[in-house]
Amino acid sequence: MADFKAMQDKWQKRWSDEGIFKVNEDKPNKYYLLEMYPYPSGSGLHMGHARNYTIGDVFARFKRMSGFNVLYPMGYDSFGLPAENAAIEAKSHPKKFTEDAIKNFIRQQKELGLSYDWDRMIASHDPAYYKWDQWIFLKMYEKGLAYKKNAAVNWCPQCNTVLANEQVHNGKCWRHPDTAVKIKDLNQWFFKITDYAQELLEKIDTLDGWAEDVKAMQRNWIGRSEGSLMDFRIEGSEKKLQIFTTRPDTLFGITFLVYAPEHPDVMELVQGTEHEGKVKEFVQRVVQQDRFHRTAAEKEGMFIGKHAAHPITGEKIPIYIANFVLYEYGTGAIIAVPAHDQRDFEFAKKYELPIRVVINPTDHELDPEKMARAYMGDGVLVNSGDFDGMNNREAISEITKFLEERGCGKRAVRYRLRDWLISRQRFWGCPIPIIYCDDCGIMPVPEAELPVKLPDDIEFEATGGNPLEQADQFVNTKCPKCGRGAKRETDTMDTFVDSSWYFLRYCDPHNDDEIFDKEKVKYWMPIDTYIGGKEHATMHLIYFRFFTKFLRDLGLLEFDEPAINMFNQGMLHKGGFVMSKSRGNVVTQEEISEKYGIDTARLFLVFVGGPDKDMEWDEKTVEGSYRFLNKVYRLITEKEMVDEELYESKRNKTIREVTAYISSFRYNLALINIMDFANYLNSKERISRSAAETLLLLLSPFTPHLAEELWEGLGNQGFISLAEWPSYDESKIDEKEDVLDDMISGIRSDIHHVKKLACISDAKKIMLIVSPNWKYDLFSRLKEEMEKTFNAGDIIKSLMETDLKKHGEDISKIVPAVVKDTSKIPSMVLDQETELAKLRDSAQLLAEEFKCQVEVVAAEDSTESKARNAAPGKPAIVIA
Repeated sequence: MADFKAMQDKWQKRWSDEGIFKVNEDKPNKYYLLEMYPYPSGSGLHMGHARNYTIGDVFARFKRMSGFNVLYPMGYDSFGLPAENAAIEAKSHPKKFTEDAIKNFIRQQKELGLSYDWDRMIASHDPAYYKWDQWIFLKMYEKGLAYKKNAAVNWCPQCNTVLANEQVHNGKCWRHPDTAVKIKDLNQWFFKITDYAQELLEKIDTLDGWAEDVKAMQRNWIGRSEGSLMDFRIEGSEKKLQIFTTRPDTLFGITFLVYAPEHPDVMELVQGTEHEGKVKEFVQRVVQQDRFHRTAAEKEGMFIGKHAAHPITGEKIPIYIANFVLYEYGTGAIIAVPAHDQRDFEFAKKYELPIRVVINPTDHELDPEKMARAYMGDGVLVNSGDFDGMNNREAISEITKFLEERGCGKRAVRYRLRDWLISRQRFWGCPIPIIYCDDCGIMPVPEAELPVKLPDDIEFEATGGNPLEQADQFVNTKCPKCGRGAKRETDTMDTFVDSSWYFLRYCDPHNDDEIFDKEKVKYWMPIDTYIGGKEHATMHLIYFRFFTKFLRDLGLLEFDEPAINMFNQGMLHKGGFVMSKSRGNVVTQEEISEKYGIDTARLFLVFVGGPDKDMEWDEKTVEGSYRFLNKVYRLITEKEMVDEELYESKRNKTIREVTAYISSFRYNLALINIMDFANYLNSKERISRSAAETLLLLLSPFTPHLAEELWEGLGNQGFISLAEWPSYDESKIDEKEDVLDDMISGIRSDIHHVKKLACISDAKKIMLIVSPNWKYDLFSRLKEEMEKTFNAGDIIKSLMETDLKKHGEDISKIVPAVVKDTSKIPSMVLDQETELAKLRDSAQLLAEEFKCQVEVVAAEDSTESKARNAAPGKPAIVIA
């Protein structure tokens, strides 16, 4: 048995000592491959993590061997609440917890054999990195894209901090799914991502290498709508209720107005009134609900004790809050026209509010007293003043124009996307570079004073809150303008800020003078393939597109989008659930490495299913992967090897198939071809050196330690990791001969299977019965028919109109079986004579392998009942 553990230790040291994966900008043909910025969990890697990294590493190794200058870096998204919580629990500092976790991560990632350029490593908590977070903030502040305002915000009581809308899932914190989010009114920092909403939306159409569902999620999240913006003056208040609507044609049908419960105006309007207590209770209850179920549930709400004036008629209109209105849509408030909107209709019926018809169908008039549902079709305007008699669709522009002339409305475009709330009330994050001076106001920290560093001598209390507020040395400073005493901002930035530009820093990670060298970024960017999960579609993947566009507008970048291709990997499951420490179903990297070697784990993790699919952990398949690698080891070290060219058709075809499958991330199919090639070579008495080297080169991205060991054993100089990927010669591929070789390999496997099932240890005779002639004709015609339809009935009907109808009984059984399982049809349908000749040529080798007589006959010449089961490429087998 091969000593896989010794191999991995040997070759990982050699790779590190010689720095073979380091890259620079001195070569053409660049390729930038990147996995999403990982958080360095203190629990380390398990097989779920290992799968994600193996997916990337296989592709990096493949592209490197294919002649590309591959940038494949690694770093750590090392700020964040988990480290702070761990520090509180351990009475330590999150820096220590984080750096210990990073050391463990690096050790485990190196043991996995990942081919990162470790010289480019970065970490968010390094002041040399977050200095540039702060620099970006200052540039956004200069451009008016970083601003502060009072806002009703999502507050996680367990995190003791604010959450962005994207971080609230089903009314709960994204990190604490059992903790209900509350609403607080706080003064917070925002990034004005909405200034880029239109471009973020339009450029989605250029992302040809991204999955359609990810692009759809982004379109929906940005959510562009065209309509009218109108003002309603709130009685007894200086506030105006501004509402966006796509249906100004229904303006005269408004009978009430509705705020989203979490709208910041709501609590201000009810403060000190008899409605305050009940409104507050309603708001806290509703905002915890999942947004989908909230809007789909029974409509409920309440009057807040305020009215607004209709912008045209002056009518006094009551203001409500209701569960079906979302703060994310429009302005966070709506006009309610119950006669022509079903949600409004249901609400009006429940709370006995007026229903006013303003659109009649062309063939009859509506009676609001008799309406059972809202009329949502088009028609003619009624009860609409000067606009009566107009087609409602034509009236949309006319009513908007009328509002503009009166100064109470205008045409507008609105987005579902909200400005990005970046303030976090916690310590372990990037400090916001702002100073507050009683005389000068809000002052940005001068660039020369960056970075504003987090203090190391900080005390953490389990009572929660931001310890920076009590850190006098940090808080107390001088105003950069007047020099008087001032206070620093104690909020830190959302950790998504760190991960919104890190991919650019990898291009120039050690630059102390500027965020990055523009020429280096120009060489490497954009990312050619970005690997990560779809769960980031409406958070990270929007944020890092936004940062790219902002830095482009600063003149630092020359491209619009950060990644050309996006690959979404599947998840590893065990026991039916995603592998995770919290669920207690993890398999650690160490236990698999010790038992089977890490190459076995790498092979299994990308063999069981496509990398984009979820897969289940299966110990038996792990053992099967282990047996296969031992088989390869014996094949290369024990089989007689010659320098002449042998099996060139099979070798070239395998190269062609494996290359295509790896290029499209179909690793499992690539490995099936590699395994088939290995088994094919194993069936031969001797193999050619070129075939053996090809097998190792193809296997190298998947199991690099074994490949390096055997490559060296063959006398090759240098690393197989840097060897040239094999090319194939199409002219040397004989498809017919390959089909016949595959048939022999399949027969060998079938004989073993039949012997096992029949409990036959010593066979005396094996009879191979070749398919009758008529079936070759049937399968040829069946392939043609299945290019037109997969309807078994239609295919049988067509075949029964040919000279094959005399075999109708057999055809009625064969066709449905083949339609259900197309693998029953060989890739190429040959003929009986060719298959007989190949089997007779191979009979002696089969006889030697199975140590018994092997007889080959045509089905027409056999009296065996199993003869009728024989099919093209699949002879019947009788063992005595």
